Amino acid sequence: MTDTARTPRSPGRPRSQKVDADVLAAALDLLIERGAAETSIEQVAQCAGVTRATVYRRFPDKTTLLIQAIESVHQDHDPEALEWPDTEHMLDDWARYLSEPRNRRMLRRLYGAVDDHPELLLAYRNAHGGRRAAAEHAALLRTRERGQLPPERDIQVVLEMLNGAILHHLGAYPDTEPPEAVKSYFLALLRQVGYRPA
Repeated sequence: MTDTARTPRSPGRPRSQKVDADVLAAALDLLIERGAAETSIEQVAQCAGVTRATVYRRFPDKTTLLIQAIESVHQDHDPEALEWPDTEHMLDDWARYLSEPRNRRMLRRLYGAVDDHPELLLAYRNAHGGRRAAAEHAALLRTRERGQLPPERDIQVVLEMLNGAILHHLGAYPDTEPPEAVKSYFLALLRQVGYRPA
């Protein structure tokens, strides 16, 4: 068989998954440490130990890179993880997440960038909150059906109240709050709308 009869190879080498992961991790670290406005492709490349060209071959611009960095760590991979049997279990998950200083700083960065980079918060909500919102609604609905919430309570309004409480907690409470204290904060709010723990 001659050289010309051989099956031609595809041009270029396959992309390195490790480089992809390193670039996304560096982008998320910089977003949390410095904010979207102060994060650049140059800084991401330096932190990841690659060239700017390497980053640009994967991501056409900073916004696309930051969106994918957010999505890379906030996808709801396990549907069963969102099947909370009741409100107590849901609040346990919320408290664990909000007791992590890194998660809290990231949320503050995303909300703080909403005027200039609204797509970042949207990416977080789509990745982290897609099925989550439905699961939260279902957990509170089961709570109301068990008589632990007054029957006239609007579940969507209660959820919006709790989401607003998250923002308040991010700004008014220290990042060192343990999960038990965070959960107590939410339980105190729910009791004001008639919640009665089992």
